[in-house]
Amino acid sequence: MTSELRFLLSGPGLMGRNHAALLRENFDTRLAAIVAPPHARNVEFAAAEGVRLFSTVEEAIDTEQIDAAIISSPNIYHYDQTMRCLESGIPTLVEKPFTDSLSTAAALAAAAAERKVALLVGHHRTYSPLLEVARAFIASEKFGNTVCVQGAALFYKPADYFASGPWRTRVGGGPILINMIHEVGILRFLFGEIESVAAKFSRATREFEVEDSSAIIFSFSSGAIGTFLLSDASASSKSWEMTSGENPIYPYFPEQNCYHFGGTMGSLDFPSMRFRTYFGSPNPSWWQPFDEGQLSVTRQDPLTTQLRHFVDVVRGNAVPRVTADDGYLNMVIVEAIVKAASLNREVRISEIA
Repeated sequence: MTSELRFLLSGPGLMGRNHAALLRENFDTRLAAIVAPPHARNVEFAAAEGVRLFSTVEEAIDTEQIDAAIISSPNIYHYDQTMRCLESGIPTLVEKPFTDSLSTAAALAAAAAERKVALLVGHHRTYSPLLEVARAFIASEKFGNTVCVQGAALFYKPADYFASGPWRTRVGGGPILINMIHEVGILRFLFGEIESVAAKFSRATREFEVEDSSAIIFSFSSGAIGTFLLSDASASSKSWEMTSGENPIYPYFPEQNCYHFGGTMGSLDFPSMRFRTYFGSPNPSWWQPFDEGQLSVTRQDPLTTQLRHFVDVVRGNAVPRVTADDGYLNMVIVEAIVKAASLNREVRISEIA
């Protein structure tokens, strides 16, 4: 392995081009090959990056020296392309969702373990310093034992979003499958494993095949419980995108929150990071005043931090923070939510996994 890591990038779409820019900016990485259909836009992008455009992952691996791969192609290609990389012993970062089915996700996780090749799933929010600060507070005496969580992802997707991708209006699209997997990753990162879910879907606003709004109840292995509201038809700022300020393409509402975490000794509004705690009080009670404050956060771009972590993984200096097993289990939980809404009953995760 050279001092400068040579990356294969499959899928130079919106996320893929973000990855390419980060590889360019990082001092010890370089883009060595792009895999995509030979459309004019892809040809022009490859030329601008100064690398060859290949039609298949196999061709790129056989032609170029490749130290690591990033798979950001459409979901239906994740399995085949990632498996080719694993078979060649190439550490790989694959965007979420991990694959387009539970069976192929399980197969990739098994292949990575069997071949002992590093496989990292791109749940980039996990690298946000906001989550690190929140998790530290939740683990502290000021928070106490975890009791509950209340979350929301409420936003309004415009008509052209659906016109440009009609599949988003049909089964296989919808905010549960497109957006909720982000939140599942966050909940597991902060609160641990989820044991069961219940859900109610509504199609009343957009009248598509798929839901436009949903209400979800989570039960965690710790005994904590949680609720979550999700809607792509709600004119609201209660979402990660609009409250975290980490993606400049969205409006930013720094005083708003998309999560509230409750413990036996304190609580935390996220991501404003305002906390309240009874810690130090001899008699905690709703009649007693809180000690209140705001946690400080040193901002960093999660995608940049994710790449740095992946470089450490490729060099053997770290293990994946979001493993193939994590990527698979996040998909399992989303599948359980869909099943719970369809059957109108609570579904245990063990029924799906």
